[in-house]
Amino acid sequence: MNTDRIEKEVLLKAPLERVWRAISNAEEFGRWFGVRFDGPFEAGVPVTGVMTPTTVDAEIAKDQEPYAGLADVWHIEAVEPQRRFAYRWHPYGAEEGLDLTDEPTTLVEFILEETAEGVLLCIVESGFAALPAARRASAFEGNSQGWAAQTDLIRKYLEISERV
Repeated sequence: MNTDRIEKEVLLKAPLERVWRAISNAEEFGRWFGVRFDGPFEAGVPVTGVMTPTTVDAEIAKDQEPYAGLADVWHIEAVEPQRRFAYRWHPYGAEEGLDLTDEPTTLVEFILEETAEGVLLCIVESGFAALPAARRASAFEGNSQGWAAQTDLIRKYLEISERV
């Protein structure tokens, strides 16, 4: 089993332009993901994300409540319209009292591929092998479960927003 990289895929039944906006617009991203950002996503520009429960799923929002108000800096790496959005962050980094200043980050990529059935979204997070051994397994496991939940959240978000 590869413990350096997490990959999750979801087929989204929405137009490419709509999916792109859901992952590249900081305000929209925050609604389904469960984060409030202090600025837009721009390549090379860091943004601070403050955990806030998702607006898409009440059960997941309840699970996110203990983390509400915790913050982490996201370093935006790439904004390639309708193809790829990428950032670096500290996985499982929004833990109270945790100083991650000198810890390596992981790279999160959202890669879009238009198909006959919809848009295939592949979420890849890599770089866990560089994390300190004491945090590596918990960060990998927590984020693996988290990305599985996030694929459901973006799917639900797009379904809800298409009906509105």
